[in-house]
Amino acid sequence: MARQNYLFTSESVSEGHPDKVCDRISDAVVDAYLREMPEARVACETLATTNRIVIAGETRGPATITNEYIAHLARLAVRDIGYEQDGFHWENCDVAVHLHAQSAHIAQGVDAGGNKDEGAGDQGIMFGYACRETEELMPAPILYSHRILHLLAEARKSGKEPVLGPDAKSQVTVRYEDGKPVGATSIVLSTQHLDPALSSQDIQSIVEPYIRTALPDGWISAETVWHVNPTGAFVIGGPDGDAGLTGRKIIVDTYGGAAPHGGGAFSGKDPTKVDRSAAYAARYLAKNVVAADLADRCTIQLSYAIGVSDPLSVYVDLHGTGRCDEARLETALRDVMGLSPRGIREHLKLNKPIYERTAAYGHFGREPDAEGGFSWEKTDLVDQLRPLAG
Repeated sequence: MARQNYLFTSESVSEGHPDKVCDRISDAVVDAYLREMPEARVACETLATTNRIVIAGETRGPATITNEYIAHLARLAVRDIGYEQDGFHWENCDVAVHLHAQSAHIAQGVDAGGNKDEGAGDQGIMFGYACRETEELMPAPILYSHRILHLLAEARKSGKEPVLGPDAKSQVTVRYEDGKPVGATSIVLSTQHLDPALSSQDIQSIVEPYIRTALPDGWISAETVWHVNPTGAFVIGGPDGDAGLTGRKIIVDTYGGAAPHGGGAFSGKDPTKVDRSAAYAARYLAKNVVAADLADRCTIQLSYAIGVSDPLSVYVDLHGTGRCDEARLETALRDVMGLSPRGIREHLKLNKPIYERTAAYGHFGREPDAEGGFSWEKTDLVDQLRPLAG
């Protein structure tokens, strides 16, 4: 039987964290290609360090997407994040673009042809998860860690808190009683600030109201332990303080460690890559299972082989909270949604420039938007799944 009383911690990082800067740039490249050619192929990696950005990888798309244009997109992303410091400035940093054509050997496995449907872009396993801890059907620790940083970023960009810098990390430890989240035992926040004279106490006085807004009423008590800028000054931030790479924040991007992860990153990959699209599909299915009241918790695993269309396996774990047979549900999920790479893309309408907005504050637990972003957060399968109860 699962433990009912325990502490669990998840962290988030802001859009100005070095790794997230790289995720943002890589996804800006993906969007640029998909905007021009919905069937484009992109596998883009970014490295950022002191006043230098290096973009590398492979693509297949229109010649109108030039290296100069990609460098311009990188600068726009950095400017929007807010970096105008001596060691990392959107206008002055050196941007090197080293993208080459997609491997023909990969393309022959992925592309459809003759009687062969489009295959998966790689082998691998992908997980999706949903639970009843929050209205968004997300684990509470990661959801509120994201929310803290998102509120601070909005305050910084609006000019309300101009002393805050783009780089930040949050961490929330949640107390569970009878299996339900009830409060925060500790809160950790490190945020870059532009005034070196500010102390940790000064920063806490700025950020504490936003943290209290982010967390549910009553979650912060006199016993909650605070660690705000615990090392003291945090003025040098972003890629000037620590090099960044695409794809290093995969737990931040998903469920904060509350669910398994297959190991593949999302950012910089077009939706033929099942690392991304199948993880979105698994979250979509898990969320619909919970929303249909078939379980209070649901983990779904999908597995693929490169060049093979259909998933090798579909696994469902309802963690002892299910109101339907798991094996029957595994079969039903294949019926309500095509789980080939093409089936996923068409069902969720993933061949759109919707990925740059996913690069910070989590890929899951977000609101679907009018342009098609976060389509995997919809619960439009509920009516089809609900009859499986019993």
